[in-house]
Amino acid sequence: MKVTSFALGPFAANCLVLEAEGCQDVFLVDPGFDVEQVILWLKRRNKKPCAVLLTHAHLDHAWGCGAVKESFPEVPVWLHEKDLPLLENLATQAHMFGFPTPPAVTGEPVLKDGLELSLAGERFLVRHCPGHSPGHVVFLGEDNGQPWAVVGDVIFAGSVGRTDLWGGSWDELEASIRQVIYRLPGDTVLYPGHGPTTTVGEERLSNPFVSDT
Repeated sequence: MKVTSFALGPFAANCLVLEAEGCQDVFLVDPGFDVEQVILWLKRRNKKPCAVLLTHAHLDHAWGCGAVKESFPEVPVWLHEKDLPLLENLATQAHMFGFPTPPAVTGEPVLKDGLELSLAGERFLVRHCPGHSPGHVVFLGEDNGQPWAVVGDVIFAGSVGRTDLWGGSWDELEASIRQVIYRLPGDTVLYPGHGPTTTVGEERLSNPFVSDT
C-alpha cells in the first residue's frame, strides 16, 4: 500500500491519500484545511478519489470535504453516524475557532464497527473508537504481511487525543486504546491524525498517557 500524507492547515492535521501499488484509484482520509494542494496533487496525476473517509468530523479533519466534492462531485463522504452532527455543524465549529464558514457538505453515515471495505485495491476493517469524538473510527488493514492502522486522533506518537471537545470522554478514549489499538500486533504501523507515524509496540512501551499495564 502507498500512503501519501499532507499536514494541512493551522493544526497540521494529516490528510492521507491511500492506494494499492499499481492501482489508479485512491481514497482520501480526513481532508482538512488547505485541501486544495491535495486536489491539485491528484489532478496532476490524473487520479480521482473513489471515496472520502472521515475518522471523525472535527473541523481540522473535515473542513475540506466540501472542496473535494466541488472538484469531484460524485465522490461520497463517509463517516460514523454519531459524528454526523459534527459534520452538519462545521460552520459552528469554524466560528467557535474564529474561522470563516467552510463549504457545505453532506456526509453518508455508513462507517460502522466491524464493516469491511474494499477501496482502491485495499481491503480493511472499520472499528469504532470513541473518546475523542462520539463517532470516531479507525481503519485496520494489512499490506504484504505488514499490519497498518489509520487511527486519526485516538493516539499519536507519544500522546493521545484530547477529550475536552463536544462528546469527548476520557474513559471511552482509554478503552478504545486498550481494547482496539493495543490489541493489534506490535509491529502495526499507526498513521495518526497529527504528527509522525509510530507503532503499536512503541506506544505500548512508552506512551505516557496510556501504559500497557
